[in-house]
Amino acid sequence: MQEIAPPKSGSIYPKILGGTACLGVGGLVSFLQDFNTGILAFLWCSFTIFSYCFPRGGLWLLFIYMPLSGTIIYSDLGQGHPWYHLVTDTLYLPAAIALTRKPGLLRHFLQEIKPLLPILGILLLLCFATLIFVNGTQSDPKENSLLVGLLGLKILVGHIPLLFCGYCLMVTEKDLLTFNRLQVLIVVLCCTLLLIQYRLLVTGICPGSLGLDSYALDKATLEARCLVGGSLLYNPEWGLIRLPGTFVSPWQWGWFLISGAFFTYACYVGDTTHRWRFGSAIAMGYVAIATLVSGQRIAVALVPTVFLILLILTDRRRRWIPVKLGIISFLALSLASRFINLQAPIESFINRWQASPPYRFIIEQFHWIASQKEGWLGNGLGHGTNAARILGNTTLIETYYAKLLYEIGLFGMLTFLLLVSMLTWLTWKAYRSLQQPHLKRLGICFWVFVLLMSYNTFYYPLDVDPVAVYYWFLAGVLLKLPQLDHKIPLPDDLFSSTSVKKRRFRWQNPQ
Repeated sequence: MQEIAPPKSGSIYPKILGGTACLGVGGLVSFLQDFNTGILAFLWCSFTIFSYCFPRGGLWLLFIYMPLSGTIIYSDLGQGHPWYHLVTDTLYLPAAIALTRKPGLLRHFLQEIKPLLPILGILLLLCFATLIFVNGTQSDPKENSLLVGLLGLKILVGHIPLLFCGYCLMVTEKDLLTFNRLQVLIVVLCCTLLLIQYRLLVTGICPGSLGLDSYALDKATLEARCLVGGSLLYNPEWGLIRLPGTFVSPWQWGWFLISGAFFTYACYVGDTTHRWRFGSAIAMGYVAIATLVSGQRIAVALVPTVFLILLILTDRRRRWIPVKLGIISFLALSLASRFINLQAPIESFINRWQASPPYRFIIEQFHWIASQKEGWLGNGLGHGTNAARILGNTTLIETYYAKLLYEIGLFGMLTFLLLVSMLTWLTWKAYRSLQQPHLKRLGICFWVFVLLMSYNTFYYPLDVDPVAVYYWFLAGVLLKLPQLDHKIPLPDDLFSSTSVKKRRFRWQNPQ
């Protein structure tokens, strides 16, 4: 019988004990000042310590906590405190720092992204030049332009370390399948909470926007919040509905549904077990129904488009695609029509398109910024970022690359565009090198997501959760797929008894 190997001399337990002591002292001081501040300090400290000591566990927790963070922020626990929005950063930044302590892994990753490094260096140089020479010289007594710039810098490049995190987390193919299955479960959970939220509004248990002041009758507000999430709009008398799901705002929920379309379809075509593929098909139906219920026009347009594109790219029997689409559309519409009025979201999308087509809206935003005549370093980091409004006056710019042009100038915008273009090319090369069919199907789903978000300029999904997290993380996963492709194929069932036994004896002495 094999013996359990003794712990190594560089044990992690002293770090945990020291971190716990700091956590206790800091939490006690914060609780004495303010209860909400104490809860926030406790979350920051505990997540930071946990993520640094157990980087892989911190990353797994990130993908569980992030979709539910909007609900936590505006619950009785969070009470809408603005600094709760930064709690997710304490899950991946300490993990990235801890993972860099493995020099061989870091060196190999830097070799993988070698073409990205000079572009990233130029982008950081331009950002710091803007921060110093533009934000640092603005002297508005009503705001702290330097703090606005620091927050804008964090939002612009703060999620890039997730490239390294995604590369490191996928040690084996089991990790890849577990990650995708976890996303499917999260999507089903969040969509279920949305349907409950919708039911509470329809039955009148939650009044929604009815009875509020006139300014809140036609826009999402926190006063209309119901069960989960944040700002909500529900005014059936005017035919207005914008549900946030579990997120802070309705448009973030719309982009979560778009991301969920990629994850559920990827699991449907790329998983190794029949039951997970069947469950993913059900999850795709959940995404479709939640899209129609939530009233998000961008999701109504993109979710069916995503399913269609991925079906064309992954289905070899393309002559049967129209038949499959017909059957799926008939079943989805028949099921959805039993619970919701399909005419309202479709008419809302058509009316919005006729009133302001997206291409015209984007062109108008660029024309307005060109008329501002900003310097070659832009108007300052954060001054076009909506999240920075808590620190000073900002300009609402609802197209992403127009926002970059406004903040960091033409050279900065082109450098960022070159960065994401090179990243898209590197991930494409990684996908093209795959040999195993299920990995190729997973890879093409993830790569289309990276491609779409790299060049999408409608709104600013790369600035906020969930797309800002999924984009950089999935790019790192794609870069790691060629290494996973050369491993021995896994058993058909990830949770079989043999897999459990192997995990149970993971600490045994190999001799």
